[in-house]
Amino acid sequence: MEKDHPPRAGLAGELVLLLLLAMLWGASYSFIKLGVATIPPITLIAARTLIAGVLLLLIMRWRGLRMPTDAATWRRFAFQACFNSVVPWTLIAWAERSVDAGLATILNSAAPIFTFLFTALITRHEQASPRKLLGVVAGMAGICLIVGVDAFAQAGRDLVAELAIVAAAICYACAAIFGRSFKGLDPMAPAAGSLLCGAAILTPLSLACEQPWTLAPSVASMLALLALAAFSTAAAFVVYFRLIQTLGSVGTTAQAYLRVPIGVALSVAFLGEKLPPTAWIGLACVVLGVAAMTVPSRPAVAAPRAS
Repeated sequence: MEKDHPPRAGLAGELVLLLLLAMLWGASYSFIKLGVATIPPITLIAARTLIAGVLLLLIMRWRGLRMPTDAATWRRFAFQACFNSVVPWTLIAWAERSVDAGLATILNSAAPIFTFLFTALITRHEQASPRKLLGVVAGMAGICLIVGVDAFAQAGRDLVAELAIVAAAICYACAAIFGRSFKGLDPMAPAAGSLLCGAAILTPLSLACEQPWTLAPSVASMLALLALAAFSTAAAFVVYFRLIQTLGSVGTTAQAYLRVPIGVALSVAFLGEKLPPTAWIGLACVVLGVAAMTVPSRPAVAAPRAS
């Protein structure tokens, strides 16, 4: 079994990156909401993956890095793209046209639960300890307390869209587990490779189904698309593939919990929204859950041998 965590001395830096990833992906929901207002879902995600993939490729060239050239690695990039971008991002973009943001946040934050279950029952590639299970449960409870029970009032009204968001969370769990197979590559390589493969899959679908040349997107949607591609995709993917190798699959998907208090804090600061009474208890649960899933256990001290 592989070691799942960095040494304690470097853990603080990894947790800062986890927080950064949560911020980058937490902002993506707002960017998607603005984007789908005038850009259809498949076209929006096709443009998102293409712009981000090309941007990362240019940065790699500037850094003097080369992309892998063997077919086996590119097949793995394509497989990763399906679970990490093509399917989940398209489902979320389509579902956000009808599902309330609070309920969508809860449903999509279930990725750590599925990651833990798949790890414990199927792959067993890292230790699925009782402490990690506690973290999964505490984090999900915290999400519900932060968003508030009122978010469940709309549950079931758009059942197909809600199931699409849950399916996206399952895809994220599979992607986090499969992403460990890129160990040894610079994090930019699988990030750029999977995004370019995603663009290659989605662009023909966009041309066939949504005729993007007939669209007249608004300035707000175009700016949201650019921010989505540059920050919530290109930058976020580099951090993501780094954390998969250092914090492990379950630890990296813990950022799904961190996205919620970040999003709520932004809405309070800039939109004047109010926190539900249970928010502070929920925040404590989220912090406890993330710590349980990411902080490594102290190694057991070996008993002295009898002389």
